[in-house]
Amino acid sequence: MVVAFWTILREIILPIALLTGIGFVLQRKFQLDMYTLAKLNLYFIVPGIMFINLYETTFSLEVFVYVFLFFVLSTTLLYAVAALAARLFRLNRVKSRVTINGALLQNSGNYGIPVNNLVFHGDPFGASIQIWIMTLQNMFTFTYGVFVMQKKPAGFGQVLLQYVKMPVFFALVLGLGFNLGNVALPNFVLIPIRYIGDAMVAVALFTLGAQVANLKWNWKIPMIYLSTGIRLIVSPIIAYIIVVALQLEGILAQSLLISSAMPTSVNSAILSQEYNYEPELAAQVVTVSTCVSVLTVTLVIYFAQQL
Repeated sequence: MVVAFWTILREIILPIALLTGIGFVLQRKFQLDMYTLAKLNLYFIVPGIMFINLYETTFSLEVFVYVFLFFVLSTTLLYAVAALAARLFRLNRVKSRVTINGALLQNSGNYGIPVNNLVFHGDPFGASIQIWIMTLQNMFTFTYGVFVMQKKPAGFGQVLLQYVKMPVFFALVLGLGFNLGNVALPNFVLIPIRYIGDAMVAVALFTLGAQVANLKWNWKIPMIYLSTGIRLIVSPIIAYIIVVALQLEGILAQSLLISSAMPTSVNSAILSQEYNYEPELAAQVVTVSTCVSVLTVTLVIYFAQQL
């Protein structure tokens, strides 16, 4: 377990900390435009990584069904726990939604994919599971996540319409369609898209660091620890119950359990920045959950390997 802890710390956590730190330093020095950084992530980086991953992933209908069922069950149960906790703590509407978002929206891309590759040594089957988790999380983030960020009442149909107009939706449809249709794209198209996908980790974490640099820290805010606790502790417990109930085994069970332990998504902070919806609180939840995950993710990996 000590070896696993050190490996994750060295290969995953330290690179994340370094990239976040660079964003922190440059924001303090140059006062970058956070609105522009949010747009860059939402309309350029995220669509690129989604398209290239869906286009290059080998699909299995059976695996997708299990992953989809797991995602629906875990998200529903996690929402129930987070909503109940928010009510027990008597949070107002804004803080409640930020807290719930922090619990539901996980960093399945720039954190989950590297962890998956590390644990399963780049195994294509394990990678395909994490790609599906990332895809479902992105769809959930840019529909439900956007819906709850609306300060003025808006129907879910309107939010869904906004989603299908976003580049991320076209990336989803085209990436999946070209893959299933065995469409061979020329290199002059694939190469720049791969470059965009490769930039996701750096740009997203740089943005997080820049957000952190603008924060006025208040360590007494209970929502930070409430959201982090649900995300990092309750989520893996729920995932384990579902895996056992569905009688899943092997890499599929391990990958789903490990994916549930990822910290809060950077996208939740980016959405809060985009819609000016408690961006400081959202960024603090992301930062704290990412820091604490060095321990919790290691523990979940250890227990997952016993399945």
